[in-house]
Amino acid sequence: MMVSTAKMVRGKKMEIVSLLVLVMMTAAATAASVTYDHRALVIDGKRKILISGSIHYPRSTPEMWPDLIQKSKDGGLDVIETYVFWNGHEPEKNKYNFEGRYDLVKFVKLAAKAGLYVHLRIGPYACAEWNYGGFPVWLHFVPGIKFRTDNEPFKAEMQRFTAKIVDLMKQEKLYASQGGPIILSQIENEYGNIDSSYGAAGKSYMKWSASMALSLDTGVPWNMCQQGDAPDPIINTCNGFYCDQFTPNSNNKPKMWTENWSGWFLGFGEPSPYRPVEDLAFAVARFFQRGGTFQNYYMYHGGTNFERTSGGPLISTSYDYDAPIDEYGLLRQPKWGHLRDLHKAIKLCEDALIATDPKITSLGSNLEAAVYKTSTGSCAAFLANIGTKSDATVTFNGKSYRLPAWSVSILPDCKNVAFNTAKINSATESTAFARQSLKPNADSSAELGSQWSYIKEPVGISKADAFVKPGLLEQINTTADKSDYLWYSLRMDIKGDETFLDEGSKAVLHVQSIGQLVYAFINGKLAGSGNGKQKISLDIPINLVTGKNTIDLLSVTVGLANYGPFFDLTGAGITGPVSLKSAKTGSSTDLSSQQWTYQVGLKGEDKGLGSGDSSEWVSNSPLPTSQPLIWYKTTFDAPSGSDPVAIDFTGTGKGIAWVNGQSIGRYWPTSIARTDGCVGSCDYRGSYRSNKCLKNCGKPSQTLYHVPRSWIKPSGNTLVLLEEMGGDPTKISFATKQTGSNLCLTVSQSHPAPVDTWISDSKFSNRTSPVLSLKCPVSTQVISSIRFASFGTPTGTCGSFSYGHCSSARSLSVVQKACVGSRSCKVEVSTRVFGEPCRGVVKSLAVEASCA
Repeated sequence: MMVSTAKMVRGKKMEIVSLLVLVMMTAAATAASVTYDHRALVIDGKRKILISGSIHYPRSTPEMWPDLIQKSKDGGLDVIETYVFWNGHEPEKNKYNFEGRYDLVKFVKLAAKAGLYVHLRIGPYACAEWNYGGFPVWLHFVPGIKFRTDNEPFKAEMQRFTAKIVDLMKQEKLYASQGGPIILSQIENEYGNIDSSYGAAGKSYMKWSASMALSLDTGVPWNMCQQGDAPDPIINTCNGFYCDQFTPNSNNKPKMWTENWSGWFLGFGEPSPYRPVEDLAFAVARFFQRGGTFQNYYMYHGGTNFERTSGGPLISTSYDYDAPIDEYGLLRQPKWGHLRDLHKAIKLCEDALIATDPKITSLGSNLEAAVYKTSTGSCAAFLANIGTKSDATVTFNGKSYRLPAWSVSILPDCKNVAFNTAKINSATESTAFARQSLKPNADSSAELGSQWSYIKEPVGISKADAFVKPGLLEQINTTADKSDYLWYSLRMDIKGDETFLDEGSKAVLHVQSIGQLVYAFINGKLAGSGNGKQKISLDIPINLVTGKNTIDLLSVTVGLANYGPFFDLTGAGITGPVSLKSAKTGSSTDLSSQQWTYQVGLKGEDKGLGSGDSSEWVSNSPLPTSQPLIWYKTTFDAPSGSDPVAIDFTGTGKGIAWVNGQSIGRYWPTSIARTDGCVGSCDYRGSYRSNKCLKNCGKPSQTLYHVPRSWIKPSGNTLVLLEEMGGDPTKISFATKQTGSNLCLTVSQSHPAPVDTWISDSKFSNRTSPVLSLKCPVSTQVISSIRFASFGTPTGTCGSFSYGHCSSARSLSVVQKACVGSRSCKVEVSTRVFGEPCRGVVKSLAVEASCA
């Protein structure tokens, strides 16, 4: 028995050892080798064409992440790119936050679960229109520190945090070298744009950053963007609206584009920028035409600047960025669909693209061909018309091709066109906000706003931690950005014979600030206000009284600077002068050097009123409105359905809002965009710039503010507003963003056949006619009616189509038969289907359909 037992034990040990060996072999097998050569990133020995998109995890919620990532994959992405946000992860030194929206590990693992790679841009400087560029403000107060230069205190902190992130990724085995999805990491960010301002110390800092990053031994390459002198083996990469002319600083490095700006960010007081998809697709195709192999959209989903995370200053709460997936997580069509088709066309060319460098030849003025041809017979071509005015016909390999102005045609077999950047095959899908009347609770018949309560925020000094200092203090050094708000308070005695009290005239209070808002209160009453990005100059007529008077100035920041040399030293607040001037005599008294009393933040902030839990809420009627500095609270039930939710703050002034204790960010519907610069229709042809295509001039920059569904309970939700400017909270409304009620698309006979008619080996299928395809975006919808259909020479755009000089009589009946009652349909755009309504012209099929 003893012998038998010993044999059994040895057998068990052998099984365990075998199992451990198997586990180790499996782990080794899943680990990937990531290197690079002059053409591309090389993963497990194979060059890769990689399409990437930026999604910043704190700008959405963990509940949104899986859907955003899946939509990215469905759109043809291979890689998710994100910054790492130092001030979100370490809001206080050595106190870390990796939970909720800052659960970086979860975000990376979700990308891996979807089968996508990750590019982790650790920085730790991010820019990103994020508060203080991603740096924690406590860093500013480290003794002897100077940011982003050869400064030992800064380098020590930067290395400590960078190593913290790398170690966290290693612990979770998230680097590709460990079997994880991270194939690339970034150190620093766009430093080459401003390093000359730092002189020799900037150059040595840049080299130190590269060396420090490499020492962390991630097993994957590192990159530096916009750093033309990035030392080997760091890959220098390009950021911009176009990067086709970019060349890496070594023939051993691939041509990579880390930020292709899919739109632009919105600022309070500014109109809304957008970028036409025809131009965005043109930029991408040109990049791959001229040797690029890694391209990232900044942003693919922009998201929302919740809490006080927006930078700038004066960056809006929305960070939609006109991205292919909008702020609410819905597809922006036709942008998403057109880029998806572009990605498919590029991937059809992958074998040729990774095998060789392009051979570029001129086909005429502003006309260009790039050919990738391998020794094994693979061939792919890109034909470009970079002219901004005229379409052109070119001859290539003995065949004739029509190229619209500012477009690229992609030929995966060097013969047939699979895609043209100016010819859209994806339908425009309408989106609209549907207002909902919400009840304050499930058992009430009252509407939202009928049961508001309030707490008045004291004007001036009300907290025990107030302090007195001579002169005017810069705001950020005083508040450490713990709050947007800083009170400057001055008490003064006015004698009866002073000129400030002359009968029939008012004194003038002069205030100068370096941003971003100032409210002036005289003896507890609001006398005037103003705002500005970097300079505010106010002259406010005021009434003073004989005896004691109090001047209370509330200075408000709207995000800290995030870009530029020495941006960390950009100040805020009332730096003066502050003076009193007699309107009658013109004599002036400078108040700047007086003994001012200061209070950081508001009393309601210290009490946590944003949670709505205080016992101090007052429900007496009437509700005070159009008054500054009031906290408001109400309750509501969740909007019906599952569509994304927003609050329309029209009727309020400016402030911060919380839903169930979660800050949805700053609201400011009274910030009006300038009246100039908008155009009715933006021509995609020609180089894009951030102010080329604008809308909403003369209107509020942002009225609708995203409330994530996961923050809302079915009933009994609490909404709290801090209304600093003065407004009427009963006028706000909730809305759900709905998509897909209308579909519109125009496809001409000159369009390529759908890219899906190509098969994986790049041999062209028999079907060569263009096709108009429609699909209702919601799975439960079907096409219920055809509002417009014309095959011929239709004109106009979605919602305003009209018949041209010719139109097939069959148009409506053919489209109705093919589409009505189905979720999706395809209609061949040809005279075979519609007959010949007019000879000698290229005809188009325009359709507007309704889904229900």
